[in-house]
Amino acid sequence: MAQGECIRVGIMGFGQTGRQIYELASRSDDVAVVAVADIGQPEILHYLLCSEVEDPHRHELRGNFLVNSRFRARLVQIDRPIEMPWDIFGVDIVIDATGRFRDRLSMEAHLGNGAPRVLLRTLPADDIDRIVMPGVNTASAQVSDRMISAGSPTTTALCLLLQSLSPLFEIECGSMTTIHAFTSDQALQDYAGSDVRHSRSAAKNIIPNRHEASRWLGQLLPQFENRIMTWTLNVPVQEGCLLDVNLVMKDETVDAEDINDAMCIAASKQKGIIDVAEDPIVSSDVIGNSNSLLFDTKGTIKAGSHTIKMLGWYENLGHAARLLDVVRLYEAMDSQEVAQ
Repeated sequence: MAQGECIRVGIMGFGQTGRQIYELASRSDDVAVVAVADIGQPEILHYLLCSEVEDPHRHELRGNFLVNSRFRARLVQIDRPIEMPWDIFGVDIVIDATGRFRDRLSMEAHLGNGAPRVLLRTLPADDIDRIVMPGVNTASAQVSDRMISAGSPTTTALCLLLQSLSPLFEIECGSMTTIHAFTSDQALQDYAGSDVRHSRSAAKNIIPNRHEASRWLGQLLPQFENRIMTWTLNVPVQEGCLLDVNLVMKDETVDAEDINDAMCIAASKQKGIIDVAEDPIVSSDVIGNSNSLLFDTKGTIKAGSHTIKMLGWYENLGHAARLLDVVRLYEAMDSQEVAQ
């Protein structure tokens, strides 16, 4: 498929998620990344991309363009949405992969500069048009949506788990703790940051933090509004994250085997999004897995008469893949509307 016939994507932020989106797009036949906005120097951005992919020779730097066998992307040294002229590049959608510009004002800046839609790689700071997560609520998407979020890797994994179980079991309440790899907004050495705990070294501490998933669960899965508490423990691991979920079931006869069977059925219905691990895996084993939830059957335990504890793995690559799924979803909706 020629580049002109592809979905033309702009990326703001060429960190891990931005690079993964670019690499996945380069291996697709329907998505072309045409522009990348990042404050980094082109030589450094190219170097970082090549250091992470299996075949670094697939990606060349020619002046200010990243080039592969399918498309070329203009690298623009810009740090803020208000500065990026998306209209010049004829983008169909912008993926803001920075994790920084989550408010409506920043998203409106993308739109004002020529982006027909903007898609956040994380949860929004304000109410926006839609949070759309493949495997969870794609049916809610509307052609009129302009400011969209694909949730977060943790939120997606949690929602997939809850949605897989809730039709089969009545869940009274629960809690989720994500044991999460440290992130780029944390300090490697103790350094004054946004709050006391975020000022401590991510490389040598387990750092507790609240997680925003509970704020948005009522919008995504209304039956769980104010019923699931969410928490984060950032740990000194670079990649690979783990959900530790405890759910209180109304029916005391539900056991671990029932949960595992239900998740195996869910995985068979949501191939490429949910999978099941029967082996005793650890965090490094999930690296490179593009599912949004890898359910760990060996981690399912019944505690007392009503509580089931369960584990689910995920990593950032799965979220990058879901972001492109959302891009394709809206392109298909636009094409259908034009055809009508």
